[in-house]
Amino acid sequence: MPRYNPAQIEPKWQAYWEQNKTFAAPEMPGDKKLYALDMFPYPSGDGLHVGHPEGYTATDIVSRFNRMRGVSVLHPMGFDAFGLPAEEHAIKTNTPPRASTEKNIATFRRQLKSLGFSYDWDREIATTDVDYFHWTQWIFLVLFDTWFDADQQKGRPIAELPIPAEVAAAGADAVRSYQDDHRLAFQSDALVNWCPALGTVLANEEVVDGKSERGSHPVERRPLRQWMLRITAYGDRLQNDLESVDWPESIKTMQRDWIGRSTGAEVDFFVGDVDDFQTWKSARSEFPAKPTDDSLRIYTTRPDTLYGASYMVIAPEHPFVDRLTTDDQKAEVEAYCQAAANKSDRERQEDKEKSGVFTGSYAINPVNGQPTPVWISDYVLIHYGTGAIMAVPAHDERDFEFAKKFDLPITPVVDPGEVHEERDQVLAGEACFAGHGNAINSGPYNGVPTADFKQKISEALEAEGTGHEAVNYKLRDWLFSRQRFWGEPFPILHELDDAGNPTGNIRAVDVADLPIDLPHLEDYKPHGKPEPPLGKSPDEWLYVEIDGKRYKRETNTMPQWAGSCWYYLRFIDPKNGDAFIDPEKEKAWMPVDLYIGGAEHAVLHLLYARFWHKVLYDRGHVSCSEPFGRLVNQGMILGQPQYHVSEAAAEAAEAKLTSLGVTPVRVENNDKVSYILQQTAGGADLSDDMTEKRQGQTYLSGTDIELTPKADKMSKSRGNVVNPDDIIKVHGADTLRMYEMFMGPLEATKPWNMAGVGGIRKFLDRVWRMIADEDAETPTLAAEVQDVAPTEEQNRVLHQTIKAVTHDTDTLGFNTAIARMMEFVNFFSKQKVRPRAAMESFVLMLAPYAPHIGEELWGLLGHDGTLTYATWPEHDEAALVESSIELPVQIQGKVRAKIQVAADLSQDEVLAIALADEKVVAAIGDKQVVKKIVVPGRLVNLVVK
Repeated sequence: MPRYNPAQIEPKWQAYWEQNKTFAAPEMPGDKKLYALDMFPYPSGDGLHVGHPEGYTATDIVSRFNRMRGVSVLHPMGFDAFGLPAEEHAIKTNTPPRASTEKNIATFRRQLKSLGFSYDWDREIATTDVDYFHWTQWIFLVLFDTWFDADQQKGRPIAELPIPAEVAAAGADAVRSYQDDHRLAFQSDALVNWCPALGTVLANEEVVDGKSERGSHPVERRPLRQWMLRITAYGDRLQNDLESVDWPESIKTMQRDWIGRSTGAEVDFFVGDVDDFQTWKSARSEFPAKPTDDSLRIYTTRPDTLYGASYMVIAPEHPFVDRLTTDDQKAEVEAYCQAAANKSDRERQEDKEKSGVFTGSYAINPVNGQPTPVWISDYVLIHYGTGAIMAVPAHDERDFEFAKKFDLPITPVVDPGEVHEERDQVLAGEACFAGHGNAINSGPYNGVPTADFKQKISEALEAEGTGHEAVNYKLRDWLFSRQRFWGEPFPILHELDDAGNPTGNIRAVDVADLPIDLPHLEDYKPHGKPEPPLGKSPDEWLYVEIDGKRYKRETNTMPQWAGSCWYYLRFIDPKNGDAFIDPEKEKAWMPVDLYIGGAEHAVLHLLYARFWHKVLYDRGHVSCSEPFGRLVNQGMILGQPQYHVSEAAAEAAEAKLTSLGVTPVRVENNDKVSYILQQTAGGADLSDDMTEKRQGQTYLSGTDIELTPKADKMSKSRGNVVNPDDIIKVHGADTLRMYEMFMGPLEATKPWNMAGVGGIRKFLDRVWRMIADEDAETPTLAAEVQDVAPTEEQNRVLHQTIKAVTHDTDTLGFNTAIARMMEFVNFFSKQKVRPRAAMESFVLMLAPYAPHIGEELWGLLGHDGTLTYATWPEHDEAALVESSIELPVQIQGKVRAKIQVAADLSQDEVLAIALADEKVVAAIGDKQVVKKIVVPGRLVNLVVK
């Protein structure tokens, strides 16, 4: 094998690494440790495309680099395998979900191994492994056993929850109910996105234009009793602790916005006759913890504008809708609420055209006793605040638009000041002002500045028992139930009475009885009703008897997010059958030092994982409060650019395109029509030789047909997916790895280009030729590689490369590190003698990027075994300084000679050497030198006459 042949080299070294467990992480790290983690993949039936390995290659380079620097490295891989996609595929192919999932995992595992990633495969996990979700269920029980102490700002065991005396006096059932209401894992009648076709609830992010993202099925809003996790209790800590992690600021901002913390006041508006208002108000000695039947509770960030509340709005799902709707308004209200149920929260927030309907009823404003009309509108969401708002159209843009549309009163209560250019319009109710100023039209508070007014009115409300200061979040409690089969069973039992009906009491499964595995079901298909498929389980699974009482298992399953919330912990101790993790190992390896994955997980996965981790921290099961120290989001790799022409151009040039073997394919995007040009034979995209550039514009070769290149996200529907298997087969895994790192900065979005892949393969061919003799019958060192000391110039280039590649690899600047290695190869390929030591240092630098060729060349250079733990080269700062330099000598502006001089010579000494040079003397002849110029380090210039 004299020529570089990745098809022979790569399987050889992959087998070696696997057989020798080369990348096995130590049980406990040494003095220096690196926990490098990828966001593990969902193993679909399509396998990997070339966008997936980008982040994996980055963590692999860092892992290999650190092993060579004496760092203990933990670099694991696993699979996020529960959830809707796997189950839908199973239903479509009539294959049990576990069978199809395990097949998909096998495909992903093979592809990952073929790319030479240095994972410790003995630590592999899948969220669907029974040994794994045993501990997912155990963590759920920790959540179930925890309440949040707001005073201490931490989770505590439910046994430590203070029980009010009146609750304790009511008996054991009352105490248990009180505890259940305070658990972090609790049941609630939640308004959810229900998709009958998929037979499950969906998160807001899974609904687009009122239809499911997967399958485009109709989605409706309906109340269902669901398991919830009280993530809102941790809102402050989730937001504040973002300051302690090394994450991209954009991700931190997205989490802060999602949490949406705001401060303001909760206020109760009386629902009843005006005559009864004073009686209601005087009867209140303190603000009730929960709204009473005679009051409509709102949350506002601007209690200083209470006097300007000219109407109220409740969400279409608010429990007061039926109560407040008069007979005259009933038909209109029902129609409106039904229409709102078909919209996602995102649509409702983004709708520019405000809509609504009057209930026919009024509520009494507690600060002025004014009856306030109550409307229903879908721009108010039930899960934000209290699901009801006081509308102050003079000082809120949405309220202003709504009031204008429905001709409702607009009463300004904040004077923006004389400097405000629209002050007159604001005071006349013709413009909205959302800023701060001095109170007007606000009774005894007139003239009070906004900040002071907020404090004073909150105190007054508190004293009257009609309101109090409050903190609110956009973040809502985590809907944790799914009505599907393929998910973790809940370790919860529902008590039944003698007739087999639920009593309402629930109990946790004993820890000793975990795990609760999924039963075998012949029919696990959804049936369009909220009853989960597990309800069809055999009685021996479904029913349990404990201490003479009969129980039924919870038949909802956990969502896909459950398993991905804590997988990083299990990687540390994956074989432990006695605990979810050994405390000493957790303390030694955590937190994760480098976490690389897509920005699309910025909110859900990362927020959920942080929440679970904080609960485990509060309960003493982990040693750090944040799981991920440094987070990096790799950019998206787009498909190979496709060439578009306009509809008019495609029609005008139809005959010409046909003659050139090109077919226009019609595509629509946001009602815009264009045509993608493809080769008629085979339907492939245009190759590079079928296009040409002229004056910065792209044309179909030999024509005046103007093309618009466009790179889209890789997807089967766009036909632009590139399978890594195909690249590896032709060019090798090392080429694929290096190309993806050379495309641009790791965080940047980059289009795929097969021409670039070929360029990297040519580079690796040159690397091989620089060290190996291609003409030999067996692998042999090139004759130029010799055991000699490097020249000063060779040594300088070597140490410049070591310094640059070390820095760039350490800072994830992989593309520039590769560029420096290319410069090295360009220089040394031209050298007639290549010192073996320099070649060895280069191979060590190349190895994290292209490990297979690195291993092969390392052996060719005379070393046994693997270079995985060889010492990373260090640069010598002294070698970077040039002891001598070459200077051109110009006479009358033309270079006549070049001289070699010491770098530290004075200008006079440089001139003396230049004037003594034979070529310079000959060029001057009998002329007189009238001017002598030395540009230090650059040149010598002589003027003669």
